[in-house]
Amino acid sequence: MYTYLIRLTMGVALAVALLVGKPAFANMSMLDNYDFNKPAFKNSMPFATTHAVIQVSEDDPARWNLVLNNAQNMLDFMGASKIQIVIVAYGPGLKMLLAGSPVAGRIQSLDQEGVEFDACHNTMLAMEKATGQMPVIVPPAVIVPAGVIRIMQLEAHGFSYLKP
Repeated sequence: MYTYLIRLTMGVALAVALLVGKPAFANMSMLDNYDFNKPAFKNSMPFATTHAVIQVSEDDPARWNLVLNNAQNMLDFMGASKIQIVIVAYGPGLKMLLAGSPVAGRIQSLDQEGVEFDACHNTMLAMEKATGQMPVIVPPAVIVPAGVIRIMQLEAHGFSYLKP
């Protein structure tokens, strides 16, 4: 049901953007009501028996592709319904999730398979301070308060940690 509501919201935002002529999409955010002890997720994965969190903290498209390859390999091996994958980007790695990123198409594809992409709000604020505007991230990305805290949270709740 939750996934349906997210997809419905994205569809409505797209329709408004097409009618109005400017972006109306707002990324899902975990900034309100964030609870370290109760992780929330964009996608409900009730049958997942394996959980992985992947760190992206480098401004390197080759590394980004490696991360996405790792995620796809896990999905192919385990089956999309059997594994929950969260990719957390922060610091220079947040550039992976910027609109216009060279891997934006792959992010969209993996999002359709249930992979969650989390964007560090602290990094977004630092980028805003440096450039004068808040960075625009790809629509599937979820904004989390802090990338490192999200990784710690997921590890504390049984997620395997990977940093390719």
